[in-house]
Amino acid sequence: MNRGILFAGAMVAGLSSVAAVMAQSDPIAERQQAMKSLSQASRAPGAMLKGEAPFDLATVQATLKTFADNATKGPALFPDNSKTGHDTAALPAVWTNKSDFNMQFAKFGEAAVAAQASIKDEASFKAIFPTVQKTCGGCHENYRAKKS
Repeated sequence: MNRGILFAGAMVAGLSSVAAVMAQSDPIAERQQAMKSLSQASRAPGAMLKGEAPFDLATVQATLKTFADNATKGPALFPDNSKTGHDTAALPAVWTNKSDFNMQFAKFGEAAVAAQASIKDEASFKAIFPTVQKTCGGCHENYRAKKS
């Protein structure tokens, strides 16, 4: 029985490793997943801002950590060999204006880190979090195709 458990554990670990390697070899899929994680992380704070959910500092801080982590990883998810495929919404401007594009990620990360230090209660959350969201959306205008 122990061998079966060990074998099953090894299989799960192996499949996780394969999935990680596949994601690394497919930057479009990886960045799409990263953007989905940003969207998912934004839902609860968005509901808090609208008064649809009670303020929860731990959730806000977790969201800001997700933002900061993704901002750090973001530029690497747009290598030159990932301009097309997988229904990418990235516009050519990502690669023709790479320094500004990367700067947008840096601004987003800096805003998220600053907000982590500044948001202490509901009042500071309502004052600061919308600015972070706006910084996140900074890339959308120039670097992401509009959804039809």
